[in-house]
Amino acid sequence: MTEEELITGCQRAESKAQKSLYERFAGPMYGVCLRYLKNQMDAEEALLNGFMKIYQHIGQYEAKGSFEGWVRRIMVNEALGFLRKKEPLHLAIEDSHIQVAGTTGADQELAEDELLELLQTLPAGYRAVFNLYAIEGYGHKEIADMLGITEGTSKSQLSKARAMLQRRLSGNEAIAS
Repeated sequence: MTEEELITGCQRAESKAQKSLYERFAGPMYGVCLRYLKNQMDAEEALLNGFMKIYQHIGQYEAKGSFEGWVRRIMVNEALGFLRKKEPLHLAIEDSHIQVAGTTGADQELAEDELLELLQTLPAGYRAVFNLYAIEGYGHKEIADMLGITEGTSKSQLSKARAMLQRRLSGNEAIAS
């Protein structure tokens, strides 16, 4: 089934198309949800809620952009919404921000599951901003709008997340679960 057929079928609420859409995107989108949420059950719940929103709002999809990007954005928003409910982000508004430091040791190779485990040890606010910026590719203005914070806070949270990850990678800071 082509992407266009898949979208059209979902717009008609065809169960075969909905199943195909789920099978095509569930794996990668589960990974997206898991990067934001600490445990598998929460990630699964966010994933399922995200697919429900996709099925309900697929009529609003405009073929101007990537369909996968549209699906990913819904999943990110769903994971962030879930995170806000379960684990307040504690993003304090700061008058100034720390400049983003260079990435030393960024060439170290980590297995995907090790990186995910390390990301999940970050405080919720750091984790959200780091994922949105470094992994999803959003800019600080978009992140600020999504999380209801200032751009300076977004930059600060990213800087602090990177510094914490670097300390943990170098073994200078214990990982607290």
